[in-house]
Amino acid sequence: MPKNIKVTKQSESGLNTEFKVGSKTLSRGQLVKEIQAGKHPDYHVRKYGNKNIPCSNPDNNTKNNLG
Repeated sequence: MPKNIKVTKQSESGLNTEFKVGSKTLSRGQLVKEIQAGKHPDYHVRKYGNKNIPCSNPDNNTKNNLG
């Protein structure tokens, strides 16, 4: 079962900057590295401008979107 990832902090512009992953708190950069390493198969990384943004993989359930 995949770990539940929750946003715990956002910048004033709305960029998600901190995440709760299980019992760990990760920065956006740390979470991006874990996703790229294959540790969270239900998530992917999008490039937005010069930033890597963690995103949940799309499905039909709007209640489990990263947010």
